[in-house]
Amino acid sequence: MIRRLTPRALLALAAGLVVAVAAAVAGVTLTRGSSPPPKEALPLRLVKEIALPGDSSRFDYASLDAGRGLLFIAHLGASQVIEVDTHADKVVRTISDLPGVHGVLVVPALHRVYATASDANQVAAIDETTGKVLHRSPTGDTPDGLAYDPLHNTVWTTNESGGSETVVDANSGTVHGTVTLGGEAGNVAYDPTTRQMLVDVQTRNELAVIDPATLHITRRVPLPGCDHDHGLALAPADRLAFVACDGNARLLTLDLTSWRVTRTDQVGQDPDVLAYDPAARHLYVAAESGWVTTADNRNRHPTVTGRAHLADGAHVVAVDSTTHRSYYPVPHGSGGHPALLIYQPTR
Repeated sequence: MIRRLTPRALLALAAGLVVAVAAAVAGVTLTRGSSPPPKEALPLRLVKEIALPGDSSRFDYASLDAGRGLLFIAHLGASQVIEVDTHADKVVRTISDLPGVHGVLVVPALHRVYATASDANQVAAIDETTGKVLHRSPTGDTPDGLAYDPLHNTVWTTNESGGSETVVDANSGTVHGTVTLGGEAGNVAYDPTTRQMLVDVQTRNELAVIDPATLHITRRVPLPGCDHDHGLALAPADRLAFVACDGNARLLTLDLTSWRVTRTDQVGQDPDVLAYDPAARHLYVAAESGWVTTADNRNRHPTVTGRAHLADGAHVVAVDSTTHRSYYPVPHGSGGHPALLIYQPTR
């Protein structure tokens, strides 16, 4: 997930004066909310730590096939996807030649995994069983997050700096079209109820609703109180969307019926990846600062149940809705090497 240039960096480039730099630092402190939120113990306990291969460079998204117990982790710094068997608690393989891999998405119904290679502006389709790359498709600039539309059998990639969505046939890899968003693209999700695509337009602080049949934006939803909406997760049964704003460390709850923000909560600085467990109705928000926030969704009103530093680099989370375990790949585990931390809810 590529970060935008901060106001401090822009001012520092424009002028080398100490006064200007100091003013920029003060401005960044105000906008990005550098002070940590109120701490509340996380309702989680560590049950396992699995050593991961490779160096301690950056990890990115992770995606789980709960039925087969296969977790796919994007190791961006190594340009590899790591496959972990969560039933046997061991690494199965690494899948290489995915330059600058950011997004990863497993589609169990197709036995395929899709990964965005941001340095090559491509999305790759991978055989879930063999790990073989089946085909590669061109995208826009800096492809990042992914979503699958089962109705049209298409994979959507968010081209972050390109400000667009590339729509690819899930079987053949043929590009069906591109949707221009009018701003930087954040994450994308498929809403099975309305059969529409929702995507963060992070430089406009809004959510775009797209008809996947026509590839047209049908609605733009403003997100008051949000600075740079990047993370996105849905609770379709409750008609809710959860939006993480990495510019001001806020989590917004959006009613998908009224299209209004119904709740705003403070989370760890630079929130990134969200994961939702629909069976337990638990939400997880992982931040670049290593803080994780948990919330329970009851009666369509999420309540924060925990908010604390989990581990440095713990900005990625995946959750298993059958076991309710959550998974966090981090650059430095207890032994100082890359590791996958596995947590179980305590309540």
